[in-house]
Amino acid sequence: MDKPKNLLTRDKMRLVIAMLACSAASMAQAQVRNNLMPQPAELRDGSGVLPLTSTLNVDTPAWHDGRLQQAIDRAVRRFEMATGLPHAGPGNVAGTHLIVRVKGAGEMVQSVNEDESYALKVTTDGAEIDASTDVGAMHGLETLLQLIQPDGSGYALPVVEIHDQPRFRWRGLMVDCGRHFEPIDVIKRTLDGMAVVKLNVFHWHLTEDQGFRIESKVFPNLTRKGSDGLFYTQEQAREIVAYARERGIRIVPEFEMPGHSTAWLYAYPKLASGTVPDGIRREFGVSNYAIDPTREATYTFIERFLREMATIFPDEYVHIGGDETPAPDWKHNPRILAFMKRHHLKGNAALQAYFNTRVLAILKKLHKRMIGWDEVLTPGLPKDVAVQSWRGVASLNQGAKLGYDGILSQPYYLDGMRSAGDHYLADPAPSNSDLTAAEREHILGGEVCMWGEHVYARTIDSRIWPRTAAIAERFWSAEDVRDVDDMYRRLDPVSVELESVGLTHLQSEDAGLRELAGTQDIAALRTFASAVEPVSFSERYQQQHTNQLTSLDRFVDAVRPDPPSRHWTELLTRRIFADPVGDSADREQLNAWFSHLSDAVPVVQPQMQSSPRLREISTRAEQLAKLSRVAHEALVYLSSGNKPPSGWKQDAEQQIAEARKPSGMVRFTFLDSLQKLVDNVAD
Repeated sequence: MDKPKNLLTRDKMRLVIAMLACSAASMAQAQVRNNLMPQPAELRDGSGVLPLTSTLNVDTPAWHDGRLQQAIDRAVRRFEMATGLPHAGPGNVAGTHLIVRVKGAGEMVQSVNEDESYALKVTTDGAEIDASTDVGAMHGLETLLQLIQPDGSGYALPVVEIHDQPRFRWRGLMVDCGRHFEPIDVIKRTLDGMAVVKLNVFHWHLTEDQGFRIESKVFPNLTRKGSDGLFYTQEQAREIVAYARERGIRIVPEFEMPGHSTAWLYAYPKLASGTVPDGIRREFGVSNYAIDPTREATYTFIERFLREMATIFPDEYVHIGGDETPAPDWKHNPRILAFMKRHHLKGNAALQAYFNTRVLAILKKLHKRMIGWDEVLTPGLPKDVAVQSWRGVASLNQGAKLGYDGILSQPYYLDGMRSAGDHYLADPAPSNSDLTAAEREHILGGEVCMWGEHVYARTIDSRIWPRTAAIAERFWSAEDVRDVDDMYRRLDPVSVELESVGLTHLQSEDAGLRELAGTQDIAALRTFASAVEPVSFSERYQQQHTNQLTSLDRFVDAVRPDPPSRHWTELLTRRIFADPVGDSADREQLNAWFSHLSDAVPVVQPQMQSSPRLREISTRAEQLAKLSRVAHEALVYLSSGNKPPSGWKQDAEQQIAEARKPSGMVRFTFLDSLQKLVDNVAD
């Protein structure tokens, strides 16, 4: 009797998953003890292990406060979950000794200069963390948790000595909650993930053309009219600030002005430069609406608002946005033109610089520092303004040479759907730059950006994680920690750890696929999904013409950016090229994977035909079957050294070229590797 097809599919799926795991494990053999991410500044490997036969008995012989105790309590719970050990209590003595020695709490309001260093020592008798501040101790606890590994029938900590501190002081993640609102639980689990990989700034993008997301009791219409009822109350915002501080993370709020301000102007038309919007903006892109910089009433309004926000957000920095303000009203409104003439302001850039200077004066009165996007960097800007660069390293360096503190973001835009490897190699301050040592001090660090056009509560985690963990290492670790293959090796266990603290980046894909297919039988669809990833924001926008009201419930929303298949196929392809004839193991793995993909196609095609939302990727299924055949044939020709028949290479290249064309808002992960296989077949 034939084996049922669905069981055969599951068997093959397990085989391929095992192959993927085997490939990662083979690379890990030489350094099985080091799965840390980010990599510490200094690690000395010892001899032996600390067996974990009971939960932690934590002693704090020096400084001890509530924040430190909460961090220890969280770490102990995760330690127990990671090792399967029961809680301490009647009949169960906490026997694994951990000393956490801290000199003091750290700054009352955490700043960019907080001491985050720590030392961690593990011996065969116990472990010890030494830090100057609570924040340093938190980082040490995270490293300790990442050191846990299987040891026979139980778990152990390897004997090590670590001395660690971050390379950059500003290691941020920006989440845009203006275009699509993100619930409180999303923000909290994001902060938990940030703590795991030692990020220390949550940049909360709270206002946009599409929504004003923070409650103002002074100006209630900002949320009453400008939010669709989706906003954070002041109590919730304070709760998030406290939650972040408990994890050593600063909250930097962003209130966009004078552009990206449609929600402001719909709520309070008196702020407008002339043209008044008739609602919050549903379209994405750059808006023509702008706050009027010429009225004194504008600055009175902004000062009252910022004074209120200063009671919620204690951080030294306030982000004013300041980007993308075409403001045609500034060019045509007679009253504004007359103002510019009186004040000798030539053009919109000069008028915006005037606006920035006025807002800066307000922030200084509130004992705050202003930060804005590249556009705020204009002649005469005071040196105490920080600049966040979306234009890239050249713009960042220009600011540093002029004496401005800066943060790099352009290489770390997650909505571009680039791979973790691409992001990982982008450095905020590479040693080969032409900055002097003094100028280099102005590079505070970097910030990952998650723009919100195409994300909501179920999908945002998979867009942020685990790629952000790789970027977090770039911000923390030494510049020469640049081995992409090793980064991906470590990214796998860290991704699992991130899910263990509440993130949903791995499980959300299955939930989306089940909903699309209308069934729990998604094994083949999962296989198909493993070979594709979402296109970038701009590509999706062009294909679907999205706006704020577009339902984010398509196949492109379910699948993950940079799934394991992309780097895995690249790695195997490189290894095969080193020995095309003799490397049968890697060739068999790659062949088995493409067979698995090909076998999934006839199973998923009926599902695609029965689901209108899946039907749009049916072309990709047809292409996958053809591409799998090309891969099999290329591997045969490479291993044998035989030439293919006339026209084979041209036909294979045509198949790849067709697969690169837009379709279904997803792209194949393996096309570059397949192209290299075809290119290396003898002519």
